[in-house]
Amino acid sequence: MRALVRPPRLAPGARVAVVASSGPVPEERLQAGLDVLRGWDLDPVVMPHVLDRHETLGYLAGSDADRAADLQRAWCDPSVAAVLCARGGYGAQRMADLVDWDAMAAAGPKVFVGFSDVTHLHQAFATRLGLVTLYGPVATGIDFIKNARTQEHLKATLFAPETVRTIATAGTALVPGRARGVTLGGYLGGLAADLGTPFAHRGARGALLMIEDVTEAPYRIDRLATQLLRSGWLDGVAGIGLGSWEGCGPYKEVRAVLADRFGGLGVPVVEEMGFGHCEGALTVPLGVPAELDADTATLTLEEPALS
Repeated sequence: MRALVRPPRLAPGARVAVVASSGPVPEERLQAGLDVLRGWDLDPVVMPHVLDRHETLGYLAGSDADRAADLQRAWCDPSVAAVLCARGGYGAQRMADLVDWDAMAAAGPKVFVGFSDVTHLHQAFATRLGLVTLYGPVATGIDFIKNARTQEHLKATLFAPETVRTIATAGTALVPGRARGVTLGGYLGGLAADLGTPFAHRGARGALLMIEDVTEAPYRIDRLATQLLRSGWLDGVAGIGLGSWEGCGPYKEVRAVLADRFGGLGVPVVEEMGFGHCEGALTVPLGVPAELDADTATLTLEEPALS
């Protein structure tokens, strides 16, 4: 894994675009999220199809073509400094092939934020644009709207990234040790689903893999992890940071699966690092050289996430 290009940090007054890459967006929570952004002295703009709903597939925020067009239009607008996803859900992988990634690359580096289903786009931004992205809260998320810890960590990452180079967590060592590598990750199901697709990372060799998931039963977590193992995608991984596993069943059962599937890789593994689908979720930059210390449950970036 190589380090990626860091986009510029945000400044007060910066224009940020909100896009719906995946599931339908609740309007009242969108308005609350916009209020948070305005409170940070940002200038949010909502793309035209954010509140759309697909005619027949109610789990999608409008058509694939419209969602892709909104993302591309926002990214290619020279007045926009950052693009925030409105929510996760499902649908990002359906529209990724409809984006003109050459046009996106020509628009230059910008900040991109989202998590969960947005993992499919994080991979495309890394492999097609060579760009650091932020695995962080979505603009209509409850945490983004109401949780001070989540808000403060994302805000610091956006405006003063040097102040959050060390991401300190309440996690513990599943496998002790320290490792260096370039951060990579997202939600486990998305990484497994992307295997063999055009924009997926070809593997996690040399990477610090930061993964989490939601509402997956322990046997399904086992199946997804086993798919990554059997495919060779995890060959040479440097270390693993585990986030939240909300709605995945009793944590002792989840932990047993994680220990069984990842504990024998011979690399440091940290559990419960507080990112993903949990209350007070932290923002994790992807594509940045870092050190994972399992004994202190910290991820220390070699340089700020944003330039």
